[in-house]
Amino acid sequence: MNEIFLTLGIESWKPVLSTLVMPPLPLLLLVLVGARLMFVRRLLAWTLVLLAVVGLWATTTVALGHALTNALLAPPRALMEADIAELRRAPKTSIVVLGGGRRLLAPEYGMSALRPLSIERLRYGLWLARETALPVGFSGGVGHGSPPGPTEAEIAARTAEREFGRKLAWTEGDSRDTRENAIRTVALLKPTGIQQIVLVTHANHMRRAVGNFEQAAQAAGMHLIIVAAPMGMAAAGDLRFSDWLPSPEGFLQTRHALHEWLGGLMGA
Repeated sequence: MNEIFLTLGIESWKPVLSTLVMPPLPLLLLVLVGARLMFVRRLLAWTLVLLAVVGLWATTTVALGHALTNALLAPPRALMEADIAELRRAPKTSIVVLGGGRRLLAPEYGMSALRPLSIERLRYGLWLARETALPVGFSGGVGHGSPPGPTEAEIAARTAEREFGRKLAWTEGDSRDTRENAIRTVALLKPTGIQQIVLVTHANHMRRAVGNFEQAAQAAGMHLIIVAAPMGMAAAGDLRFSDWLPSPEGFLQTRHALHEWLGGLMGA
């Protein structure tokens, strides 16, 4: 599907199409269909309305967000101390942090800034760099449909140096999505002799990201070992009563899980 978008030259439509198929719009449409049928097929109308109401409730709960993330995405486990110790001895290895969005202007700073997803990934990547003494780079440009301005990579380099006191070893700022993150990063790293990367992104994004990097490395004729370094995963434990109640966190988790699942199906 992603190749079709590229062929037709409508890849910039992907954010809009994603919004149209993600909650709550399909469920709101179900309510409207039910309302339209209310005076024609009353039982069907009420069934649709009730399904939509239950769906709207469920898609805003942490319980469903967790369930969808685990069932659809199967995120890998976090790196353990033994894994980090092994990375300290790994030759020809680089940490690769993937961007997750930017703010063109953050009024409180008077300049552009990274969105929360990006800053969380950057922070973890820099922490891993400190623990392993590996070089760390950042991949992220300007997303599809976003206004021009500083790239995520440029903002990340500035943030890493000014706020964390560390310089990035390299940046890649031409990519617009995960697929291009992989293609352009592989092209950048291939001449350097890098044979292994530690891929840093959120757990719910990791499966799609690893798949894209594997495809990019294969297309470039590069033997590349990919070590998944997921972050932002939920701690294991029993669900609480509050996890079944609507919340902003639950809504975001559900949307992220469905977004990544659909992105994987489309080859994005």
